[in-house]
Amino acid sequence: MNVLLLGSGGREHAIGWKIAQSSQIDKLFIAPGNAGTNQVGTNVDLKINDFEGIGKFCLKEKIDYLVVGPEKPLVDGIADYFAADKALSKVGVIGPNKEAAQLEGSKDFSKKFMKKYNIPTAKYQTFTKDNLEEGYAYLDSLKAPYVLKADGLAAGKGVVILDDLDKAKEELNSMLSDAKFGDASSKVVIEEFLDGVELSVFVITDGQSYKILPEAKDYKRIGEGDTGLNTGGMGAVSPVPFATLGFMDKVENQVIIPTIKGLKAEGIDYRGFIFFGLINVRRDPYVIEYNCRMGDPETEVVIPRLKSDILELFEGVATQTLSERDVLFDERTATGVMMVSGGYPGEYKKEKTISGLTGIFDSMIFHAGTKQDGPTYVSSGGRVLCVTSYGKNQEKSLAKTYENLSKISFEDAYYRKDIGFDIPEPKK
Repeated sequence: MNVLLLGSGGREHAIGWKIAQSSQIDKLFIAPGNAGTNQVGTNVDLKINDFEGIGKFCLKEKIDYLVVGPEKPLVDGIADYFAADKALSKVGVIGPNKEAAQLEGSKDFSKKFMKKYNIPTAKYQTFTKDNLEEGYAYLDSLKAPYVLKADGLAAGKGVVILDDLDKAKEELNSMLSDAKFGDASSKVVIEEFLDGVELSVFVITDGQSYKILPEAKDYKRIGEGDTGLNTGGMGAVSPVPFATLGFMDKVENQVIIPTIKGLKAEGIDYRGFIFFGLINVRRDPYVIEYNCRMGDPETEVVIPRLKSDILELFEGVATQTLSERDVLFDERTATGVMMVSGGYPGEYKKEKTISGLTGIFDSMIFHAGTKQDGPTYVSSGGRVLCVTSYGKNQEKSLAKTYENLSKISFEDAYYRKDIGFDIPEPKK
C-alpha cells in the first residue's frame, strides 16, 4: 500500500511511525512533515490545504490511503474534494467529510447534536452580536467561572474561562462585536463550568461500527501545577488510572454509542477518528468537546500502545469492514513529555541546535517542530519534540521519560516536570 499522511507535528510523526511498522506498507509520504517524519517516510513539500496539489500527488504516486492528521483540511472538506472526483474517489480518505467534521468545526453544531441525542454535556446557550444583551443576561444567570467558546476553529485559542463577570461580558463583546477570532467568533457558545478531571477518549469508526482506542490525559497549561497559559499540550499519560472499567462502561454507553447512532440517524457518513474530550464529574463522564481527529500530544502515547496493524484498521474504515478487525493494546503505561522553546506559548526563537538525540535508546522521540540543517537538527516551532516511554506503571514510565529528556538540550529549552502529578496511581 502507498500512503500519504497530512500534517507536520508530533501527532503525524507518531502515526507515521506506526504506519511504517505495517507489513502492508510500500511507500509512506508525509506532507509537509518534519525532521522526524523523514525518518519513517518521505517528506513532500505540499501545504495541507492545497487540495488540488494533494490530489495530483495522490494520482501520480498511486496513493491508496490519504490519512489526514490536522482538523483544518477536514473542516474545509478535503474528503468531499476527493469523493467528488472520479479518479480520486478511489483513494481511501481516513478522516470525516465536511458535514461530519462540524463536530469539531462548530461548537454550536456539536452542542445541539449532544442535546438532541441526550449525550451528557454542560448546559449552554449560543449567541451572536444580534442578541448580545441576551448573552449578558445569560452570563448573569450563571455562577463563576464563565466559559466562552468561539463557534469555529480558532487555532486552539477560542476558549476563554474567566472568574470575573464584568470581564466575561467584555470578552463576549470582544468576540462578537469586535470579531476577536474573526469568523470563528461570529457565534459564541456560553456554557456552565464543570468541575472535574479531564481525559481524552478516542474511537476509530467506519460509519457503522467503531473500535475504542486507549484513553489518555493531556496537560495543556505551560506551568507546573497546571498554571499559566494554555498551550497545544505539554505532555500526556495512558492509561488513565481513574478510567476504570465501570467509568469506561459509562463512557461507551452514555457517550460513544449515542454519538455513533446519532451520526447515523442524521445521515452523516463519518469515517475516521473521533476524539471525545471528556471531564470526570463525580465519576460521571461529560463531553467538553468533540474533535474530528486524534489529539496532540495524546497521540504520542495512544499510538505506541496500539499493538494492531494500523493499516488494517484504516482498510476497515475505508471498506466499512472495521467490525471484522481486532484492536489490541499494549498493557504497559506510556508517558510523553513535550520539550518546548523558551517563551512558548508567547514569543520564542527558532533555529536552536538540538543535541543529545542520538543518545536515546529506550524511549521514543516524536518530533513536533524540528527541521534538518545538514546533519544537524534545529527547532522550528514552539513545541519541539516529545519523549515517550513505556513502563510497567506510570511512575516507572515517567522516570524513564524524564531521564532521557535530561539528555536532550537546546538553548532555552523547557519542559514540565510534573506530568501525571494529579492522577497518582492507586496503591496496591
